[in-house]
Amino acid sequence: MHYDATDKSLPHNPLKALVAPRPIGWISAMSKAGAVNLAPYSYFNAVASDPDMVMFSSSGRKDAMTFAEEGGEFVCSVATYDLRDAMNATSAPLERGTSEFPFAGLTPAPSRRVRPPRVAESPAAIECRWVQTVPLVPIEGGEANHFLVIGQVVSVYIDDRFIKDGRVDTGAMRPIQRGGYFDYFAVGPENRFELKRPPGAGG
Repeated sequence: MHYDATDKSLPHNPLKALVAPRPIGWISAMSKAGAVNLAPYSYFNAVASDPDMVMFSSSGRKDAMTFAEEGGEFVCSVATYDLRDAMNATSAPLERGTSEFPFAGLTPAPSRRVRPPRVAESPAAIECRWVQTVPLVPIEGGEANHFLVIGQVVSVYIDDRFIKDGRVDTGAMRPIQRGGYFDYFAVGPENRFELKRPPGAGG
């Protein structure tokens, strides 16, 4: 079949099932007043190196985005299989300024170089300074409903248990990723394989 985004010939948009699995950015941010927000974003990824940058995309101007802009910083903690229920709980629509940390039974841990806390239970976290927010204006024009938030990485926390021979053992952390519909995927050591890139192709 051929799916046209305008004809809605399928009951659910297949894009999220095709661009999958997607890393989950478990974003914590702090407002100027000190309110803390924690929320998962499946539109998340690393987008640059030297300097390292990551992004997450917000549907609407939600607290994670507005707090990142206000405070100029955000943190991305790694969501794992063991933390799947807590991660899901942090997507609940709480009242603005109400922290998801106690709601989901999570512990805020101080970050090293930014104000927003990381998730203490998570094996790794990426501390970022906000760079810019890009409105994603549709080609038809009009107001943007989605916003791309970009941050530059200033520090990374990794639980020492997951560093082996100077390399991060990502599979041992069992990070979870988002698929389409209500689907998630768990990464484990059994999923890992290695490919050497062709000469001159870069690292």
